[in-house]
Amino acid sequence: MAQILVLYPHPQDAAKFDRYYFDVHVPLAKKVPGLRRYEVSRGAVSGPGGPSPFHLVAILEFDSLAAIHKALETPECRAATDDLKNFAPEGVQIQLFDSEILT
Repeated sequence: MAQILVLYPHPQDAAKFDRYYFDVHVPLAKKVPGLRRYEVSRGAVSGPGGPSPFHLVAILEFDSLAAIHKALETPECRAATDDLKNFAPEGVQIQLFDSEILT
């Protein structure tokens, strides 16, 4: 399994950000080929020392890093990536990684 971690900094207008994110961006992102799971944070994001610089965290799960790289080249992914400028002008941090569940 592999994941994309997307960290969204605090926007100027959180309510406007949330409306756009959930009503417009999420439906776009869910069309990305190979996406297996889409998870987002709810409520305040914090770190061990207190408040976080991030408003929202999204975790998108794929079968492998190869599947992520293949998805990144699709029109659906380009549409979702291009959409970021419409609601996240502060930019985002994106990390790609293999993952495993440790029991």
